[in-house]
Amino acid sequence: MNDAKLKILLAEDDPMFGEILKNYLELSNFSVVWCKDGIEAFKNFHSKSDWDICLLDVMMPEMDGFALATEIRKINHEVPLFFLTAKSLKEDVLTGYKCGGDYYIIKPFDAEVLLYKINATLARRKGQRIEHEINKFELGRFSFDYSIRRLCFQDDCIQLSPKEAELLKYLCLYKNDVLPRDLALKNIWGSDDYFNGRSMDVYLAKLRKHLSKDPGLEIISLHGKGFRLADNTL
Repeated sequence: MNDAKLKILLAEDDPMFGEILKNYLELSNFSVVWCKDGIEAFKNFHSKSDWDICLLDVMMPEMDGFALATEIRKINHEVPLFFLTAKSLKEDVLTGYKCGGDYYIIKPFDAEVLLYKINATLARRKGQRIEHEINKFELGRFSFDYSIRRLCFQDDCIQLSPKEAELLKYLCLYKNDVLPRDLALKNIWGSDDYFNGRSMDVYLAKLRKHLSKDPGLEIISLHGKGFRLADNTL
């Protein structure tokens, strides 16, 4: 049995956040190399060929995260790239994906959700299912329990349909990030054909209506990309 830890390259110039995230990932059984600027990160990436995932801050000295991702993609098209950043403008999100990012995660974020995304990404690459599931979420003044399909606004609770609950769970897992449209269609509806797409649009409209009680929450459609559950209450 191979017990070798999976290797993460972390590029983050904030000393406090970098230390906390490194320790959290190491406690989750990853081997982490933490670099404090883009040049150092690229040198470390280039010196080894067995990285399992890269977590990249965008605003770093010497070389920013977008430039770093572009250089990484020149020599490796497969390693998953996660951007971890406070830059939340639509233009920044699209730039991140255009230069090869797999995820664009806006700070502050839930470390447990980040870990879920890392494990899910690595499991998909190996054709595996992940054992740990996240079922409870906080969204502004809402709480959502996927296991019983219950969405509560303070003390006022409603029961969601199975499709509503599945779609809201994916939006929560990708909160403040882009949920790819084809991923949601294939995983929830089974295929990304036209009719399933129209069905998903109906359920998105229902979720928008449910969440409208909290003006800090918004489901944004990004043409040709997917959807983003923006939580402006953070």
